[in-house]
Amino acid sequence: GLAFCYGMLQRVSRSFSVVIQQLPDELRHPICVFYLILRALHTVEDDMNLPNEVKIPLLRTFHEHLFDRSWKLKCGYGPYVDLMENYPLVTDVFLTLSPGAQEVIRDSTRRMGNGMADFIGKDEVHSVAEYDLYCHYVAGLLGSAVAKIFVDSGLEKENLVAEVDLANNMGQFLQKTNVIRDYLEDINEEPAPRMFWPREIWGKYAQELAHFKDPANEKAAVQCLNHMVTDALRHCEIGLNVIALLQNIGILRSCLIPEVMGLRTLTLCYNNPQVFRGVVKMRRGETAKLFMTIYDKRSFYQTYLRLANELEAKCKGEASGDPMVATTLKHVHGIQKSCKAALSSKELLAKSGSALTDDPATRLLLLVGVVAYFAYAFNLGDVRGEHGVRALG
Repeated sequence: GLAFCYGMLQRVSRSFSVVIQQLPDELRHPICVFYLILRALHTVEDDMNLPNEVKIPLLRTFHEHLFDRSWKLKCGYGPYVDLMENYPLVTDVFLTLSPGAQEVIRDSTRRMGNGMADFIGKDEVHSVAEYDLYCHYVAGLLGSAVAKIFVDSGLEKENLVAEVDLANNMGQFLQKTNVIRDYLEDINEEPAPRMFWPREIWGKYAQELAHFKDPANEKAAVQCLNHMVTDALRHCEIGLNVIALLQNIGILRSCLIPEVMGLRTLTLCYNNPQVFRGVVKMRRGETAKLFMTIYDKRSFYQTYLRLANELEAKCKGEASGDPMVATTLKHVHGIQKSCKAALSSKELLAKSGSALTDDPATRLLLLVGVVAYFAYAFNLGDVRGEHGVRALG
């Protein structure tokens, strides 16, 4: 079961298979299994060949199958077919987890499945409030649940669970980043597109969301894109505060890397018409550099501040005439202020990251992570992570 789970994790995730290596031993199995359970749930949601009258009940009752060693399903595509057909192996590992972890996973799967079911059949997302709600269901709930598992393990303090809104916003930020980046891939999806850009935003710039694919509408498309990025940044500004609560270094790194990659992706997408022509993503070398250089809170805040400064420069330069630029800058300045305050705090002034990076074991862990990333990226290729648990990887 464990061999299957970790092998499947590499096949269906982009970076999470590397991030999980940063976690303490007692958390690797629960988080790996949790991820695969949610990937299976999203496979049901994303399979357009399943009629809604079958899909909706499956989503609402998915959590009831977590304890059934015989349950499996034929659906999905590519590696997801293997995941669903061999799902009892995931169940076997799930049943070895602590009762506390099992309950968190079961409850989160129930709430997420019901939230997904509520959105099945909707032709579009109308309002920003609906957009927020969907991202809460598919990613915010995940962030809150993972925080509970961290606390249940005894490696983090109870105050992490008390600040559930922070984890929720962190998840929503990462989810919205992926929704923005994957515009073209999602709108071209067969047999029908599944889009989550809210009409309340894109309707200000076009009559149809698909019009942004036309180069003749590039100006309006980029303005809409910048509006979407600005909306995502409000979650970033809030979710950033969860970093100060984390204490365990393995848990800390598992959260720091996705957060930095999320903000970097937004800086690449902002004011970039390439989002409507192809894939905009970080270069592999840059990703590897982040894995090597983000090792504690100080290095995180330094990198985050640098990225926020890059985004500020874009706002004041090439995007200075954008209709939303004042609001964008407001959020960017909030991020900058938080990073500067953290870097000047007594906690970080009293600690130096050199002790951590000078440790041979830590250097080896970082190197293994980078090697694993490149082995995955070049040999297996990028498997598309669908909406939702892409927030984790």
